[in-house]
Amino acid sequence: MYSLLRSVLNRKAPAWGLFVLLLALFWVLPLCAKPAAPPKAAIATAHPLATEAGHRILQAGGNAFDAAVAVSAVLAVVEPYSSGIGGGGFWLLHRQADDFQVMVDGRERAPLAADRNLYLDPQGQVIDGLSINGPLAAGIPGEPAALVHISDKYGRLPLKQVLAEAIEIARNGFPVDEHYRRMAQWRLKPLQSDPAASAQFLVNGEIPETGFLLRQPELAETLQRLAEEGHAGFYAGELAEKLVAGVKAAGGIWSLEDLQSYRVLEREPARGSYRGMQIISAAPPSSGGVVLLSMLNILSQFDLEAVPDLTRRHLIIEAMRRAYRDRASYLGDPDFVEMPIERLIHPFYAAGLARDISLEWATPSSSEAPERREGNDTTHFSIIDREGNRVAATLSVNYPFGACFVPPGTGVLLNDEMDDFSAQPGVPNVYGLVGGEANAIEPGKRMLSSMTPTFVETRDGVAVLGTPGGSRIITMLLHGILSLERGEGPEAWVSVPRFHHQYLPDLVQFEPGAFSEQQQAGLATMGHQLKPLSSTFGNMQGVFWNRESGEVSAASDSRGIGSAVVQ
Repeated sequence: MYSLLRSVLNRKAPAWGLFVLLLALFWVLPLCAKPAAPPKAAIATAHPLATEAGHRILQAGGNAFDAAVAVSAVLAVVEPYSSGIGGGGFWLLHRQADDFQVMVDGRERAPLAADRNLYLDPQGQVIDGLSINGPLAAGIPGEPAALVHISDKYGRLPLKQVLAEAIEIARNGFPVDEHYRRMAQWRLKPLQSDPAASAQFLVNGEIPETGFLLRQPELAETLQRLAEEGHAGFYAGELAEKLVAGVKAAGGIWSLEDLQSYRVLEREPARGSYRGMQIISAAPPSSGGVVLLSMLNILSQFDLEAVPDLTRRHLIIEAMRRAYRDRASYLGDPDFVEMPIERLIHPFYAAGLARDISLEWATPSSSEAPERREGNDTTHFSIIDREGNRVAATLSVNYPFGACFVPPGTGVLLNDEMDDFSAQPGVPNVYGLVGGEANAIEPGKRMLSSMTPTFVETRDGVAVLGTPGGSRIITMLLHGILSLERGEGPEAWVSVPRFHHQYLPDLVQFEPGAFSEQQQAGLATMGHQLKPLSSTFGNMQGVFWNRESGEVSAASDSRGIGSAVVQ
């Protein structure tokens, strides 16, 4: 073929040669070219009603970005323990037409009246619970602004149409399930302590029964205002005044200026590679992409498939330990602090970290931090449409049901994301994560996050994945990507047994089935301190488009109640 092509180009071949060449190209080139768009769309979310809403928006002619707004809004209604318009998140977007990628930063901000001593007593000690419950724990919400921004800039359907299903579900209700009841039980006392939150999420001050139709008429009105008025519908006017008045009356420090000055930011995603795969992930103020890339860079220094299984698990734990140590030391809001990001995600830096990993012994973390209880709060969804546009979004109100506070007359459950700041350097937050000066409280600052919406581009295709899970989010993404690298599909990514280390406390936490008894004994002999968990954690949502075969697949973590559809 090559000699024939050269002859034709030199005009030395007979006419039949040109005919043969063109015929060959006609048959061969389509086989070599990868399709520009997937033959089907796919959605995986943490709740069936959200998956259905996104599916209907795609059927109505919307793109992945329209569907993302619809899914976010429905999750805000049906998963108040995980996300909401009183919270925030990160939306990682890929626009196929021009290969454009961006992270939409809808993270909450500290109120302008906040200061670094906000949660300290006169002796400089952290006041327990002050950054968790009540309006003083709430940052200025970013999700409403992000939904409007994504719809206006990247969607193609009117915002009214995209938010219609969430408004309908808020007004007419959704059936309470067992997961809702478990989350409400966990946060029952703080929910009962706020009259508006109790009225919205409980029945006569008690947890509603399974199947009870939970209606939120005030939230429906707020969503309707957002649909009709856009950004100003939430951050200005009557609703903004109600939000501020309710917060201040209960001891909070919000102001109208806080709401009026809130803006969504677009940020360049964190980028790196691992064994031929391109990783595109969340950038600061998320720690997710940086920590994820750091762990992968460290592991790239070893041949994980060639070492014994026990050594492989040991190396993964040691990579986690080192990446989380740097998280505590360096990361924060990029608009407030200088961070050595290029160094932290550079392979040479990872090579240095890997050099002091012993293949036989655990590296003790320098000090202990109190262990805190973890939750499966926060939510994630993954979407790819038939044009190849894709969205990975992780959203949160932080702890289940956020601050357990609703400003009267708004239906807006406020977040307690202020706990993600370092109230005092070296003192752990509710997830046991320690932080330094880079993540100290400052007026208008965005708090550091672990949310890690991620794209992975392989030789064969494109993966969209993410999960909730507090400080464990990033290590769950690591497990999912290692599964993908082994050639496994979405069902395997979302179901792989998980273990986690976050530097402090110096514990390897693991869910049932993650380690055999023999593996536990081996890790303990190497010096690892093991903490078996009685329940599973995480709720990963994954989508994969195989460009070679054209197949599109999706999976929703069986640990949750979500659903995945390919259409």
